[in-house]
Amino acid sequence: EVVNYVLPIIATFVTSFRLYCRSRRSLLWLDDAWAACAMIFDISLMICSALYLNGYVLHPQWAKVALYYTCVLQCIVGFELTQCFYGVIWCSRLSILFTVVRLACWGTRRLLVRIAIIFGVVWAILFAQVWWTCESDPSWKKQPRPQCPLGRNVAIAQIVTDVLGDTVLILAPFILIYKATILTTAQRVRVICLFSTSAITTAVSLAHAYYVFTEGELKEAVAAMFEASISLIVANLSVVVTFFLRMLADEDTITQRDVQMQSSQQSTVVFRV
Repeated sequence: EVVNYVLPIIATFVTSFRLYCRSRRSLLWLDDAWAACAMIFDISLMICSALYLNGYVLHPQWAKVALYYTCVLQCIVGFELTQCFYGVIWCSRLSILFTVVRLACWGTRRLLVRIAIIFGVVWAILFAQVWWTCESDPSWKKQPRPQCPLGRNVAIAQIVTDVLGDTVLILAPFILIYKATILTTAQRVRVICLFSTSAITTAVSLAHAYYVFTEGELKEAVAAMFEASISLIVANLSVVVTFFLRMLADEDTITQRDVQMQSSQQSTVVFRV
């Protein structure tokens, strides 16, 4: 229940705070839109997982299968069929990527936008793979708690795409920093540290892929929910941490200004004496 309720609530709170910070300064952009989409998918995953894991005994068999598919696949009116779990993961990655895009120059932007298109293609391929794997052998739908055995191919695909995708997100800021001549050394280190948090998502995704590859069942579902929430939280770190750093910098500026004013007042008093 900690993984299914607490982490998604924390991820939702962090994302909402990120959107508030951006909207307050009129800086909402595509990266914030992707973060909002990931938050919607994460909330949907939490609700569907709760119905699937807690109330499955009370549901008829067709409803159990529908709940499982809704956890993995979610249909939204007016949009194409998308995957709820993959929706959180890849929307979070696209949010991080477009955060770099908004800071990059025009030439670098074109390269990063092409990478974003590749991310979308990979997302579609992973969706098709899960659908094909589950529908090729529908015998799992007759189990007391239906869960599709994703198997080795899905685990390998997840490992490869997760490692490559997160590697791109870690390396992309280096291109930005290399071409940014106005950044100080401290600012460069700060940017690298913020975007390198994508490595956390890689570690969590490898753990999830391990359960897909070996045990599956409940541990696989828990690992998936954990990875989804962590991915969303990591996607918001660069914006939230920057907000607090800016707030601390403003407080330091105000403090220095007050000290200077007090010093000038004391000097005036001494001069008059």
